[in-house]
Amino acid sequence: MKRIELFTDGACSGNPGPGGWGTILRYKGVEKEMSGGEASTTNNRMELLAVINGLAALKEPCEVDLYSDSQYVINGLEKGWAKSWRARGWKKADKSPALNPDLWGQLLLLAEQHTIHYHWLKGHTGHPENERCDALAVAQSVKYGGRQK
Repeated sequence: MKRIELFTDGACSGNPGPGGWGTILRYKGVEKEMSGGEASTTNNRMELLAVINGLAALKEPCEVDLYSDSQYVINGLEKGWAKSWRARGWKKADKSPALNPDLWGQLLLLAEQHTIHYHWLKGHTGHPENERCDALAVAQSVKYGGRQK
């Protein structure tokens, strides 16, 4: 099974507002950068889309080291929160609606195809790949009308 590094970040100018996501895939030292955005979104949606697009780019099941500064994403996957929300019809333990069920549903289907090791990074601390993903995400946010950081 191929071992892939996946670095992700999302950004939003306002929340909601124009947003973007950035992803770096690395395999044996070769990197592929991807990014995208939306005119009206939230930061959490962009964080989710960064991971979704990274995993969707993989052509076969892989062992993935996922690096994200989003505790929402890491905890949602690693701690099984999203699987629990799905099992309860996209309701949280307190019966309130889980946010972003459309994206969590996509992400869970993709994640189930791979073996994922989760790595939470503190954002904006100089981690090179996290900073690059942030720059990709912010550039997309600006493209969709957001302000530069």
